[in-house]
Amino acid sequence: MVLKEVFLSTLNSLQSSDCLLDVDVWRLFANLNELCLVSFSFLTSLLKGINDSWANVDKSMTSLETILTKHFKESVCHCQQKYCLNYSSAVFYLDSLKQREDFGTYLKWCERNEQCKRLHLSDMLVAPMQRFTRYPLLLKNIWKRSTSEEEKIALQSIIKLVEGSIQDLEGKVKWLHNFQTVQQLQEMIVWPPVWERDKRAFIPDNLKHVFKQTSLENLISSNQNLLHEGRLNLTGSTKVQEVYLFLFDDFLLITKNKRSKKKSVSSEQATLCPPVNQELQTMLKDGGTFHVVDQPISLDRVLVKNIDQLNATGCGLRNAFIVMHQNRYQQCIGVFILQAQTESSKKTWILEIEKAAEALSRSETRKPMSKNSPSWLESSQI
Repeated sequence: MVLKEVFLSTLNSLQSSDCLLDVDVWRLFANLNELCLVSFSFLTSLLKGINDSWANVDKSMTSLETILTKHFKESVCHCQQKYCLNYSSAVFYLDSLKQREDFGTYLKWCERNEQCKRLHLSDMLVAPMQRFTRYPLLLKNIWKRSTSEEEKIALQSIIKLVEGSIQDLEGKVKWLHNFQTVQQLQEMIVWPPVWERDKRAFIPDNLKHVFKQTSLENLISSNQNLLHEGRLNLTGSTKVQEVYLFLFDDFLLITKNKRSKKKSVSSEQATLCPPVNQELQTMLKDGGTFHVVDQPISLDRVLVKNIDQLNATGCGLRNAFIVMHQNRYQQCIGVFILQAQTESSKKTWILEIEKAAEALSRSETRKPMSKNSPSWLESSQI
């Protein structure tokens, strides 16, 4: 209620006075009003049930079962899920608003309220999520104190309902996070034309219009999962260059980060798509883009080899491993010698690539084969 009475009400009052009109109340507080109404209704019904139980002991647990079942099944779980799904975007949106002087003044004024007890807005936004995850524990405590088998069965059903709702929420949060990440990467990844990526390719200027610009929607879609990403060093014949790798569930993409002073992410995109990690967030704020270094390496065409310490030292390498790209004839068509910052980071990369390749192989094996397609039919990756 403090979150609503102090922060939300103050913001609504300011906006009615034509202040902070560009602040999106929904992005920041989501369905907080609905959540407060549902919580108040649940608490009122619960207190009434307790009072009724004192008047008639025989109907105490029956009344409590009815209240818990009704509210958790009809409103509490659904309303909590809606709020929790918006939480990560709300926190990122709040961080972007803190950079503004007018919003900072609003925050300081609200946080000085004695009801806040020295807590910040970011501390209070997470409170409904924490409360939701504590529901199963509270219900289990009621179950332990139940006196009959019938009561225990009814409460166990409610506990399973709430735990199932939390598990469902975790799946939705994971999907939403991946969807937002993919949206962001489609804006940040740049696919250079073939004559820029491969200096051996000769294409006259008057023929370059024949080649259509590559659409990343054909490469990266919301159906794909970003499993791992991070910065590594790519060893070349003459120099070592910094690269940024993205490991999806079906291919590995090697890119080179380029910072552009002219281009920066729009506030609309920034508030809708929270970044994967702090490093990526910094690159986004700097207007960074990721230029593809080579064609995507399909995980059914990849081999990963560790370089032991003895050979690495002899070559002047540190925490190095090799990624080999093969064609369908098992011939190596690309070699990338990568160096990680630490030995632990190297092992993580090797493990993640191997796990993703094995998972893709298992999924391909389970797929039913069409009667009209030969078993040797090649994938889209050469």
